[in-house]
Amino acid sequence: MMSSDNNDLISRRKMLAGLGALGGLSLTGCKSETYVPPNIAGLYHLSDTLSMSVQRFIMQRQPLVREFDTGDISKNFPAIGTTMPEDENYLKALGNGFADWRLPVTGLVENPLSLSVADIQGLPARTQITSHSCERGWTAIAQWSGTPLFNILKAAKMKPEARYVVFDCTDGWYESIDLFDALHPQTLLAYGMNGGDLPVQHGGPIRLRVNHDRRLAWRKLCS
Repeated sequence: MMSSDNNDLISRRKMLAGLGALGGLSLTGCKSETYVPPNIAGLYHLSDTLSMSVQRFIMQRQPLVREFDTGDISKNFPAIGTTMPEDENYLKALGNGFADWRLPVTGLVENPLSLSVADIQGLPARTQITSHSCERGWTAIAQWSGTPLFNILKAAKMKPEARYVVFDCTDGWYESIDLFDALHPQTLLAYGMNGGDLPVQHGGPIRLRVNHDRRLAWRKLCS
């Protein structure tokens, strides 16, 4: 497993060039370091596109979010939201150690995927210790191990017309992120926490970690 270099600043241009055709889970497609406006119709879509274009231009050279040392890891990292999904398929997968669990990757991709935990663990890995600031008023630091999301998008060969990645969760929650967030090197599909397997109460077997200066967020990711 590879560890991140705190001083490694990855340029948006180099990262996107390395991804080539790209791939995703329900997506968006860019070939430059600035946001490429989609086809639009109506004033609402025009204003939305202009707003995102300005935001991406301002944020395009943001460095990596701060990473901490192991001694900074919080003794207590609160588990919020759904700590034990009631979904029948999830509980069945939990019962056999997630051996049959799969993450489907579909939508605007040339190569749809169905990934096991082992498949995800076999991709290039990154370990990072970052801070999570919750809207409820608490902050905690944890170590996360996983594969950068762009490795999944690359394997799925995202189509050029894709614009967003949508995540569906076992507990009924869904979320979407644009490619600026999805291709950030610190955006992980995490399967490890603080040196061990990712606990169920923290989103096991796979948790989406979106980490950078503009956004510190997490979502539990399930098939």
